[in-house]
Amino acid sequence: MVSEQATSGLGNTRARARTLTVAYAGGEERRGPVTMGQANMIRCILRDEPALINIHDVWPAPAGTRLEAAVDALRALAVRHEALRTTFPHPPGSAPREQVVSAAGTFTVTVLDHDELPAEPARYAEALAREARHDRFHLDRDFPLRVSLVALGGAPVFVALAASHAVTDVSALAVLKEEWLALLSGEELPPLTAFTPLDLATEEATPTGLRKSAASLGHWERIIRTGPQAMFAEPGAEGTEVRAPQLTLRSRRGARALALVAERTGGLPQTVLLTAWCALLAHRTGQAACVAAVPTSNRYEPRLARSVNTLAQDALLTLDVRVPSFDVLLSKAWGAALNAYRHSRFDAVSLWEMIGRTTFERGSVFARDIVFNDVSTLPTALPSTLPSDRAPSATGPDLELGWGEEQVLPTRVLTFVHETDPLLRLGVWADPALFPREQAEGFLVGLVRLLEAAATGDVPLDALTEVTGVRPVERGPDWERVDGSWVSPPAVAEALSRALDGVPVHVHVTADPPRDGELPDGDAEAGLTAYIASGGAALTPAGAHAAFMEALPGRPGLLAPRRYVIVQDAPAEADRSGAWLRQQILSEGTGRDRRM
Repeated sequence: MVSEQATSGLGNTRARARTLTVAYAGGEERRGPVTMGQANMIRCILRDEPALINIHDVWPAPAGTRLEAAVDALRALAVRHEALRTTFPHPPGSAPREQVVSAAGTFTVTVLDHDELPAEPARYAEALAREARHDRFHLDRDFPLRVSLVALGGAPVFVALAASHAVTDVSALAVLKEEWLALLSGEELPPLTAFTPLDLATEEATPTGLRKSAASLGHWERIIRTGPQAMFAEPGAEGTEVRAPQLTLRSRRGARALALVAERTGGLPQTVLLTAWCALLAHRTGQAACVAAVPTSNRYEPRLARSVNTLAQDALLTLDVRVPSFDVLLSKAWGAALNAYRHSRFDAVSLWEMIGRTTFERGSVFARDIVFNDVSTLPTALPSTLPSDRAPSATGPDLELGWGEEQVLPTRVLTFVHETDPLLRLGVWADPALFPREQAEGFLVGLVRLLEAAATGDVPLDALTEVTGVRPVERGPDWERVDGSWVSPPAVAEALSRALDGVPVHVHVTADPPRDGELPDGDAEAGLTAYIASGGAALTPAGAHAAFMEALPGRPGLLAPRRYVIVQDAPAEADRSGAWLRQQILSEGTGRDRRM
């Protein structure tokens, strides 16, 4: 079925638009519970704006592709993959718990036919795909791909699509792209061996699957209780979302150096790059450990590697950088990464309940500051996040940096690794308040320099400034390492006073015994004690803690005191801890005795 539409366009580009309704049949009808990954993404879909949670991709059509062939290949994918025939029926106001796979159905394809394409057609297709992300997918009825075919004189040039994150992730789109191209070349696709979403849901419900989920929660809780509450706890780090421009690195130098480091050390290139990235970020932030989310790494099991499904659950990596050299850090990195990958399947509701409980008890807010997404090993992955008219090739610049569009992100640094050979090709979004353009570019140049230095020999980690040109952040005298995190005690006092309607507050650092799971390294033993002059108002440690926790989001330099001491009035010397110690105590405690 074809319906004609009026001429439409994006910007100054004009096209004749028509909509094809494509019918498919031949699949198997099934139903069952949602997977943990689906539940995780559905939670985000119901909460976030669609432009932030929908994903997109651009597929270049081979020369000579006919419109009918392109559409037939899309139809074949719908029949082949249960995820594309899946909806999530649910009553209004509730989250879906069940998925239904249809045997037959329809979807639409918008054909945008041009007499002349723009000067940069790939960027035009990318813009179309991004624009399609702004409309919400209806989980109970919509086909999960929103497809536009960019054509020139009736011949497809690109597929620009937005996708529902409830059934696809970046890896799934890469598989679909590879299979679409294979179908257009006349290849016969092999039988499916990867898990379908319903297969995975069944495995997750087994005793083994439930044990894995429980172990994952334990892994996350240990990191959230003892690691830095935020990698970027420093001046300028504010808010929970940032608008960051894209910075792209393309470098033959980086690829050559990466290969030489891998050859010299025996490490995998992906592990070498992850190690270098973590080392440099921990150096830049002045942290003792690098804590990063590595989402695509949970496809390390063979049955999941090519699954068309959403497996977008973070593997949470923590890598202690308190070692003498790069080679020593690399020797630890694979084990740390594997431990993260093994603990990347969990019930999202239980995870966030644990995070809420743990952060309340610690007095922190978990910040997903760093996301490292290595998609370089995905099949034929020309990423949607890196629009380019150039396919990967042996030719390329020694080192090229390019700026692209801005994107709103709930993280400080988002990195996509698109290619490691023959080019090192990265897409990075960094908070401009922390990384002005010159510093962002210097960071990526520093990464290449680190790889080049490690290609010829081991690199002492205390020489990273000299080797890379990247300097640690300067925090100033008011900042201290407390409970494994960088904290500004004066800022804590100011925030607590404001949360309690302006009563005088004094905060100082104390040495408390380490809690379970903490390293007895001095940093972990330090805690905060808050003295609060209530002026006779009814105030308890529990009330003070609850009020402070309300002020925490978006301020990573704050950490709740371990102890609250309520006194009547502030001493004359309100800036001296000793003076507060001599005041009569009305009440004191941790404030964690109950949730408010």
